[in-house]
Amino acid sequence: MELEHWNEEQDGVLTEAAMRRKFEERGYAVNRYTYPPGTYFSPHTHDVDKLDGVLSGRFKLEMGGKSVILESGDALAIPKGAVHSAEVMGNESVISLDSIKYN
Repeated sequence: MELEHWNEEQDGVLTEAAMRRKFEERGYAVNRYTYPPGTYFSPHTHDVDKLDGVLSGRFKLEMGGKSVILESGDALAIPKGAVHSAEVMGNESVISLDSIKYN
């Protein structure tokens, strides 16, 4: 699992539009979701490559026996077929850019 951190020098100020543009330039279709505290996604897979980015809040992702907490400006690639789960941590909603790879 390789966690990406927002790089202000390279990518500019973190905004929803800037993160969306960065993901779209990499070939992803981007959707915005808000997940309230207590949200939990049990282990599952997708039939496409995904990239989950966090604009605000704390989002714990588990994959391949490892876990990581994504915070503002963080992104994590989730390969097609990878079993993973996700959970909102704390009392703040997570605003996420959920992106799927199209070719």
